[in-house]
Amino acid sequence: MGTPEDDEGEVDLPLRCDWPNRPKQMVDHELGRSALTKWEVINREEHTTLVKLMPVTGRSHQLRVHMLELGHPIVGDRFYAEGEALSFSERLHLHAQTLELRHPIGGEYNTFTASCPFWDL
Repeated sequence: MGTPEDDEGEVDLPLRCDWPNRPKQMVDHELGRSALTKWEVINREEHTTLVKLMPVTGRSHQLRVHMLELGHPIVGDRFYAEGEALSFSERLHLHAQTLELRHPIGGEYNTFTASCPFWDL
């Protein structure tokens, strides 16, 4: 929710489970595991911004926590968003447009794509 000042950047903050509030995760510079997310603004609107998120690592809730730490929680995120960011939508506005993975048998790379249900790109 909101508009980042820059057009692109990186969030490099270590994450770990927030045990009393499971399944939430939290930033922890002492006990957290490294987590890196690259991001790029795609489109700015009055109250929201479409951001392309590119996780370099794959920690639980990484994108959610990193965007929260930037001061821009993901719209509809019932774990981390509050106020307008939570009430703006009944669903989480986080969508994997492209997934690439290596098949465990044979090692062939596979790419899967799906259009975003809440944004026309």
